[in-house]
Amino acid sequence: MECPHLSSSVCIAPDSAKFPNGSPSSWCCSVCRSNKSPWVCLTCSSVHCGRYVNGHAKKHYEDAQIPLPNHKRSEKQEKAQHTVCMDCSSYSTYCYRCDDFVVNDTKLGLVQKVREHLQNLENSAFTADRHRKRKLLENSSLNSKLLKVNGSTTAICATGLRNLGNTCFMNAILQSLRSLVEEFRKTLCALWQGSQTAFSPESLFYVVWKIMPNFRGYQQQDAHEFMRYLLDHLHLELQGGFNGVSRSAILQENSTLSANNKCCINGASTVVTAIFGGILQNEVNCLICGTESRKFDPFLDLSLDIPSQFRSKRSKNQESGPVCSLRDCLRSFTDLEELDETELYMCHKCKKKQKSTKKFWIQKLPKVLCLHLKRFHWTAYLRNKVDTYVEFPLRGLDMKCYLLEPENSGPESCLYDLAAVVVHHGSGVGSGHYTAYAAHEGRWFHFNDSTVTVTDEDTVGKAKAYILFYVERQARAGSDKL
Repeated sequence: MECPHLSSSVCIAPDSAKFPNGSPSSWCCSVCRSNKSPWVCLTCSSVHCGRYVNGHAKKHYEDAQIPLPNHKRSEKQEKAQHTVCMDCSSYSTYCYRCDDFVVNDTKLGLVQKVREHLQNLENSAFTADRHRKRKLLENSSLNSKLLKVNGSTTAICATGLRNLGNTCFMNAILQSLRSLVEEFRKTLCALWQGSQTAFSPESLFYVVWKIMPNFRGYQQQDAHEFMRYLLDHLHLELQGGFNGVSRSAILQENSTLSANNKCCINGASTVVTAIFGGILQNEVNCLICGTESRKFDPFLDLSLDIPSQFRSKRSKNQESGPVCSLRDCLRSFTDLEELDETELYMCHKCKKKQKSTKKFWIQKLPKVLCLHLKRFHWTAYLRNKVDTYVEFPLRGLDMKCYLLEPENSGPESCLYDLAAVVVHHGSGVGSGHYTAYAAHEGRWFHFNDSTVTVTDEDTVGKAKAYILFYVERQARAGSDKL
């Protein structure tokens, strides 16, 4: 967003000697001494931890707004608001008065100058301390990555991803996928090595720039849109070497379904469609003559509307009205719908556009069911966010009632357990922040770019999900449904 408070809040020189020593991403909070998620105030250059740690950066801003008793501020102090701060890892800028991330700069370009100075400090510190850090890691990585679980000591086998500048949308998707897809193991194996330092996905990021021009630059992007582009390009690349058939030739083929009922997109099945691919049956009925039209559509994810009657429900504990559930969203997606005047169906029997009804059935469920909650809606001038809390099960999601032929499915084949959740924090799609929750070996982790913390099921269940990843439960006795 365009912030109007930069001129009164950005007061530090880009080469300020007040900055701490060492790499900015490792600077410690001046209050709690935590080196997780450091933010630097662009008014006074003090460093504090972010809201996902102990929130001292926000408290620094709040304290600055309260005048001390019997203390008269100078005119310069009155103008300086301590409102704007910069993330020392991603170099993104945030304004507490606007309560959003900032994309503009001062007339003199001070924000960009500070950003470049922090980047230079980071690079210099990394080069100078390379060997020293390696020795420290050898001695301290084991102790720093230990966690007490049920009375025994175990190591956290998860690694964060560095934010390269508003790349949390990419990090959240990658951190969710690595929890689901064993076939991606060779590409993403570094993410579960448990290294103390965050892995920097620069090579992947630059490849994304090359093959997906829509994601070039450092502006915030939509995590769901990125996920679809990523899966589509992986699918195309895997097809590129399929029996010597060129990718351009494959793109000319229509979407089809193979004889053995596999999900095929652009004419071929790949590991992407084998994992994420399902099939929808789209039924359209003419309300004038009763003619029925059926079409099969392959899908990699399902985009679900949040029913309008729930859109004022912003939290799980809010008392007014019932809580929206994932089942409500699925029911809304599959319920019979009468198409409005702008979506008239071309009836081949009536030979003109007629009023009709539409209904979706799931003809084939995927191994990994990806459910996207449509939280962003376009109005006349902007894209609004639906901030409604949607309750979702962590295990035993039963999809049988949405199947076209449920009688042909086994008792366990329609049950899914949650593996990962992507969450959008903030008010708009072009701003805010993405984090992810992911399950691994029976434990839940919260991935906030380079910061990885162990969490619990209660915390995961309270998240305002944007994308949910469910994995098909393997057949076993004594399973429960939710």
